[in-house]
Amino acid sequence: MTDKPTTDKPWGGRFTESTDAFVEAFTASVNFDQRLYPYDIAGSRAHARMLAHVKVITPAECDAILGGLEQIEQAAARGEFDWSIALEDVHMNIESRLTALIGEAGKKLHTGRSRNDQVATDLRLYLREQIDNACAELRRLQQGLVALAEREAATIMPGFTHLQVAMPVTFGHHMLAWFENLQRDRERLIDCRKRVNVMPLGAAALAGTTFPVDRHYTAELLAFDRPAENSLDAVSDRDFVIEFCSCAALIQVHLSRFSEELILWASAQFGFIDLPDRFCTGSSIMPQKKNPDVPELVRGKTGRVVGHLMGLLTLMKGQPLAYNKDNQEDKEPLFDTVDTLLGCLRAFADMVPAVEVRSDKLLSAAASGYSTATDLADYLVRQGVAFRDAHEIVGSAVRLAIDTQRELAELTLAELQSLSPHIAEDVFDLLTPEGSVRARDHFGATAPAQVRAACARARKRLEVADTHGGEAPLAGSGD
Repeated sequence: MTDKPTTDKPWGGRFTESTDAFVEAFTASVNFDQRLYPYDIAGSRAHARMLAHVKVITPAECDAILGGLEQIEQAAARGEFDWSIALEDVHMNIESRLTALIGEAGKKLHTGRSRNDQVATDLRLYLREQIDNACAELRRLQQGLVALAEREAATIMPGFTHLQVAMPVTFGHHMLAWFENLQRDRERLIDCRKRVNVMPLGAAALAGTTFPVDRHYTAELLAFDRPAENSLDAVSDRDFVIEFCSCAALIQVHLSRFSEELILWASAQFGFIDLPDRFCTGSSIMPQKKNPDVPELVRGKTGRVVGHLMGLLTLMKGQPLAYNKDNQEDKEPLFDTVDTLLGCLRAFADMVPAVEVRSDKLLSAAASGYSTATDLADYLVRQGVAFRDAHEIVGSAVRLAIDTQRELAELTLAELQSLSPHIAEDVFDLLTPEGSVRARDHFGATAPAQVRAACARARKRLEVADTHGGEAPLAGSGD
């Protein structure tokens, strides 16, 4: 065995033979982590400026590094960068090309850092931007829901529990329920962003570095809120990725539930809505078919996002401190989660405002199924009847209506009074769907006036900037 290394890896000094060809391909990540190149370059720019700031490299060396990184970024953006599996990952590819472009100064860029803190920084920069993108799409979807809710504030539909007709509600009120789901989702993402926006750079491999790095200066250049407190923790955990994927999984679950409603409502059996043709497809054999493919796909894609969350939790559960190669497996599920989430949000934000509501079908459905039974019970309570007694009286009224194949509003006053002498002519004002929703006229309820007021409040909530102050630039790219 010779004392001279035969490997050409940047880390090959202690090795005496080249990496096995299969192992080289098996352990490489550049095929998927190359999408991190803008963030890797942004982090490298900031790191170079910091090294010059603390006089570890000269201003001339810093300028050379920045110029070389600019050339690499432009080439990558044009699709002209040659990504090499032999160089393993996005970091080594960029560093190797930088050295080829500018010579000795390129070798100095990695001073005071490790790929461990470098990749953690790249991921946080990437994820910070994707959270902003997701928040923007969520807001756009919420705006569409408010517009639809305003348009259909007085449109009456059946409200369901157990997928059985429960009480009449307004379509606008129903849309605002989804608005509230998505509002909490957006708030969770904004809160998640606070923990994402912490800088690992300067933690190096795990223990920090002997160079006089100024981590607060670097954090400021990269628009991080602060540098990570502990170098071991900074490089070893991916809880920020898991937290984001947890938020994403919950958003997808909400979209999946919404999809299920749209699919049901668009069916011939319900006929409540019509989805725009541009969001549907036909059948290769049945000419009459109009398939709700977009909501069906969103419902289906939810499974892969939930699966990625489970995979990431499993990935982390057995790892001791600090960094382990296992963490290379965090990127593909994260990238796919981001792509899936943004695609689903975009599809819904485009589709929801264009939904056509069939108010006649909705009203007809709301008038069936004895949906105003609770209104009759409430009426009796207001006349002094105990609620449990009122419940029994109304149950008898429903049984009479079922036996005679009528709705409650179709029973005669005499029939109703035979069940309770407390019932008078004014009861019929409450036994219609219109009367039912009109009576629920308080904050948070379904009356059209309350829906319109809630829409106005929702618009104001959407006007308030996210607590992080809006989208952050890809910092480190300017002087």
